[in-house]
Amino acid sequence: MGSGSDIVTRTEGPAGYILLDRPRRANAYRDATLEALSRALAAHVEAEGVRVVVVGSAVPGRFSSGADLDELGHRSGEDALKLLSREVFDRLAACPKPTIAAVDGSAIAGGLELALACDLRLASSRAHFAMPETSLGLIPAAGATWRLPRLVGDAVARQMMLFGFELDAEQALRVGLVSAVVEPAALADRVQCWAERAARLDPLALRLAKQALAAPTEGGARELTRSGQAVLYERRHRGGPQDGGGVR
Repeated sequence: MGSGSDIVTRTEGPAGYILLDRPRRANAYRDATLEALSRALAAHVEAEGVRVVVVGSAVPGRFSSGADLDELGHRSGEDALKLLSREVFDRLAACPKPTIAAVDGSAIAGGLELALACDLRLASSRAHFAMPETSLGLIPAAGATWRLPRLVGDAVARQMMLFGFELDAEQALRVGLVSAVVEPAALADRVQCWAERAARLDPLALRLAKQALAAPTEGGARELTRSGQAVLYERRHRGGPQDGGGVR
């Protein structure tokens, strides 16, 4: 286990964990937090034994309240154009390994954008989700304006961003924002179970499937699917390593 700069990292089986750890600031992130998160993500991507990356919290009942407003208040318009959270969350979204957000408690503003950058979200029953930026004279700037509508639909995204609606865990499950809801004490085991499930799958096929899923258009997805399938068929033809057996 490692720690420093507001995060804790550890590896458990095939899962590499990145856990926010700023309890006095409700896990609000500052630039130092984001830089540490980026380094931890790069380390987990490089680690051969890590097959899945999990982003969560070391603080029970708190996922993240988003950007630290004390630090945010000193930024200029020019700073907004090179927003570090947007860069780091884009790297997380482009991670070649499957990613899971383990959401226990509040995922608010940039905290929700962090969760949105993961492939899926697993939530505790005390999780809730909100995008209150417009009430603070801001707009969501680290991915929500394009990732949230894609997940929950345009209407729900507009309700959250333009009208201040919040979602509890069950509502988030119904609209597709999260993939499962469990009691807080069961969340860690559920996350590990999903990580181990993904780890049984072929890593190259997973990476190529992620690229196709991330395509912004149907045409792009079709092209990436074709090229990815060609890579996998060529590997099979050459007798390269693969997960044996049929579709499960």
